[in-house]
Amino acid sequence: MSNRSSESRKEAQMVRRLAAAATLIGSLLLSGCGVDLGADQNGQKVSSERIDGHWLVVNYWAEWCGPCRVEIPEFNTLSEQLKDKKVTVLGVNFDNLQGDELKSAASAMGIKFTVLAQDPAEHYDLPPSEALPVTYIIDDKGKMREQLLGEQSAATVMQKLKALRGEG
Repeated sequence: MSNRSSESRKEAQMVRRLAAAATLIGSLLLSGCGVDLGADQNGQKVSSERIDGHWLVVNYWAEWCGPCRVEIPEFNTLSEQLKDKKVTVLGVNFDNLQGDELKSAASAMGIKFTVLAQDPAEHYDLPPSEALPVTYIIDDKGKMREQLLGEQSAATVMQKLKALRGEG
């Protein structure tokens, strides 16, 4: 009888270990589901919940770029128009400014949408661009669907989004 109770204890230990391992593996897998885009121009974490399942419009800009200055109000408008449509407008400073410099530059440019401190190019496999401004449209699965070079208008980007999403 002691052999059976010894075997039962071993089985119970094994079940507990397997359950712990399954929990750990599940946690690790779930933690990898969300995209970590770092902080925004205000130092706030850009949570994966804000962008998971969303189409993204990612605009690269710089203070010294004249066409960037012209198109920023267009992206502010676009961001406002799309806020309830599972499309998120994000900015990225081409010069990789950080902290207070990024916050100051975004404010000076009049940017009202989220500006990422961390460049998402590697995560989304975005092709490099030597020209500015450049805007990328990324689908809700994280795949880059369009690269738009040069100054854009809210209407032009909206048309591209509708076509890519099969809305029009």
